[in-house]
Amino acid sequence: MDKLGVSIIIPCYNELDNIDRLYFELKETVKRLDCPAELIFVDDGSTDGTREKLQGLAATDKNTKLILLSRNYGQTTALAAGLDFSKGELIITMDGDLQNDPQDIGLLLEEIKKGTDVVSGWRKQRKDKFFTRILPSNIANFLISFLTGVKLHDYGCALKVYKKEFLANLSIYGEMHRFLPAYCVWQGARVSEIVVHHRPRIYGKSKYGLGRIFKVLLDLFVVKFFLSYLTKPIYIFGGAAVLAFLFGLVVNIVVIIRKVSFAGQWLSPLFFIGFSFWGLSVVCMLLGLLSEILVRLYFESRQTPSYRISKKVNL
Repeated sequence: MDKLGVSIIIPCYNELDNIDRLYFELKETVKRLDCPAELIFVDDGSTDGTREKLQGLAATDKNTKLILLSRNYGQTTALAAGLDFSKGELIITMDGDLQNDPQDIGLLLEEIKKGTDVVSGWRKQRKDKFFTRILPSNIANFLISFLTGVKLHDYGCALKVYKKEFLANLSIYGEMHRFLPAYCVWQGARVSEIVVHHRPRIYGKSKYGLGRIFKVLLDLFVVKFFLSYLTKPIYIFGGAAVLAFLFGLVVNIVVIIRKVSFAGQWLSPLFFIGFSFWGLSVVCMLLGLLSEILVRLYFESRQTPSYRISKKVNL
């Protein structure tokens, strides 16, 4: 592999107590790399002093880039901001909470040398609570792998490396960051997975909870639609319409038969109420997909980014 520039993007949100150690470990890792590298910290609207800490580090180290977002936009948008200002041909992403081990970056790059386009970390021995973090994550990983066809053990691991060519034309928004490997495969990328270290959180608290499961399921439905039906939406919209029509036809036939057979006794109103809610759920889901298409077109056609930067340092 030729010596490719590396951009390490680290979104941070209220990680004040972790910044110093993370910065030190990253600088030690960068020294050992055999290619030029840049650190890009993206502060996602922190309120605990993280912004000031990062500004102090960037002021004394010109190789450390800093983007301060005007408010908290979320991890996907923070990554998008880092991508927009990155110069490396290889993009490495990781969390700012010290649970990812910077020393594993070398392992990711060694895997890239084997001809892979995307390398995803696998936290095989996670240091998190089982019921609130590990179990929901395992369920999500199974569903994502099953529906996208891209088999990974750990979609949620932030430690990944991408060849930038597969991210350059991709507008990311919402919560797309966890599905990036699947999107890259959609564009022809080869994806592999390696085991990485996972450390217990010492300072701060996790930004994810059980409510994340619901978001993942909805996002997964959208991802499946974009991967399989974006160029042929009539298959899913028309299929839903045909299914709803057939279901309604069956209901009408059953009602007519019952009316004839049971001297005018109609089916329970609860049955029709249930059918109405079923139809309403289908309509809402299809409207949601249409909205996602419009949002995607909006973000891909606009000339300005979906975030506002309050300050840039060394960029």
